[in-house]
Parts: sequence; C-alpha cells; structure tokens
Amino acid sequence: MSTASTKLPEGRYGRSSDERADHRLKIAGAVLGTLLLALIGYFAYHYVGQNKISGEVITFEPHKDSVSIHLEVRKDAGTSGYCTVRSQAADQSEVGRADFRFGGSATRIDKVVTLRTTAPGTTAELLGCHAD
Repeated sequence: MSTASTKLPEGRYGRSSDERADHRLKIAGAVLGTLLLALIGYFAYHYVGQNKISGEVITFEPHKDSVSIHLEVRKDAGTSGYCTVRSQAADQSEVGRADFRFGGSATRIDKVVTLRTTAPGTTAELLGCHAD
C-alpha cells in the first residue's frame, strides 16, 4: 500500500508564510539600513561641513575683578564669528560671561582677552564658538 503525500506540490500555491515573512524582513532591514546611513551622513555633514570656528583656552590668569584668558581660535579664512567664555567663583557661581568676536582672513588667531567679573573668578571656560 502506498501512503498519500501531505506535502503540497512545489510552485502550485505560491510562497509559504515563512517565505513571505522572510521577504518582508529583508525589505524592512534594507529600508532601515538606508535611513540609518542617511542620518549618519546628515550629522557628519553638519559636524564637519558647518563647524567653521573652533577654539580652546590655552591659559588663564585670575585678577580681582577680571580674568585674562589666552584663547586660540581656528577658523576658515574669511569667516567671522564669536566665542563665548565664562568664569566661575570658588563656590561654582558664574561671575562673568562674554562673547569675543573674531574675523579677518587669518585661519589661526592667538589672542589674550579680558573677561570682567563681578567677583574674583577662579576658572575660565570656553562654552563654544559659532560662525556668523
């Protein structure tokens, strides 16, 4: 006696549900991967392409009512902008904050700026530099 086969003939009734699910997962993975690459490219462009001014505090010297800050600023030629600097007292309260402008054709600027404070400052912190 022969037994009847319970397996459906191949190709006659379309894909199985497992094959359809696998196909949908592949499409979803490809779409999500493309979106992730686009997002990384967007942030990389704005980080590298739009960051035209950067700076750092080299040294600072506190005085009674001011802080002398030696800033080094690097920028694209012809770009103008500003750097924001602040100073804090020993109790971590902010005693001074100011924006210092930079422009011209130089790509590297070493400048000593004076930040006036309301009390003796113990720190000098560069908060950031921004292009106009």
